[in-house]
Amino acid sequence: MAAFEDFQKLDIRVGSIVEVEDFPEARKPSYKLKIDLGNEIGIKKSCAQLVKNYTKEDLRNKLVMCVVNFPPRQIGPATSEVLTLGVPGEDGECILIEPEQDVPIGGKLY
Repeated sequence: MAAFEDFQKLDIRVGSIVEVEDFPEARKPSYKLKIDLGNEIGIKKSCAQLVKNYTKEDLRNKLVMCVVNFPPRQIGPATSEVLTLGVPGEDGECILIEPEQDVPIGGKLY
């Protein structure tokens, strides 16, 4: 069982998607994202399998939750610097976790 201290090790922040590109080299349909995580962290890259539920236009300026303190991960020819959080929808495809209200980017989940 995880302890509360384990949860505290995760740095989960609110970000705003500022750029979305197709990622045709990925094994599964994906996008390459650039996410603004505020002044403290800046803009970071992420790769996400969102093509089935979101268009590029849907994603631009969307607020999302990201784990910012995992090590970078190589996804084919791209590097993912943060993990964009989502949950499986009824079809098993990713639905993003996003704040219900407009909140400042860079805010930490607690």
